[in-house]
Amino acid sequence: MSNKEKEGQNPDEVQTEMQAEEAKELTLEEKYVQALADMEELKKDNLRVLADSENFKKRLLREKEDYFKFATSAILEEIIPVMDNLDLALAHGKQTEACKDLVTGVEMTMNIFLDTMKKHGLEQIGAVDVPFDPARHEALGQVERDDVDENTVCQMLQKGYMLKDRLLRPAKVMVSRKAGE
Repeated sequence: MSNKEKEGQNPDEVQTEMQAEEAKELTLEEKYVQALADMEELKKDNLRVLADSENFKKRLLREKEDYFKFATSAILEEIIPVMDNLDLALAHGKQTEACKDLVTGVEMTMNIFLDTMKKHGLEQIGAVDVPFDPARHEALGQVERDDVDENTVCQMLQKGYMLKDRLLRPAKVMVSRKAGE
């Protein structure tokens, strides 16, 4: 504004206008302080972005490891019924003397299957006389038994399977209980 325009204005308006102009023009020190504050904020943003990218890398690596660890689970789950049928063949074949050679062949096949599955991390859950574990066993009933501790697996109805640390199928079992309870 020119001086002539200022002369025609109210003195309060002139003073307010001058304060506004002074506020607009920051000193070098104020500009420097503002630039430092902006730079600090950008540093914080940069650190957040770096942390997010590191977390993303770690998550991708963990997911990749899990994928490779359990990539075989689909095929192994489909092979489990084949192993169940081999178990049934062995159970029924052992009852007949005429099937002795056939039972030997099925046992050899079953052992090859089990060894191959172990190489890929498959573990059979089929032990009897062990404490009942609801994370590994599915109790289908109870049997009164005084010769074993209570809540002990006393009969295996169907074997279960674990792939590394993941349960593919729980073992179906009968659990002991004390008589008269």
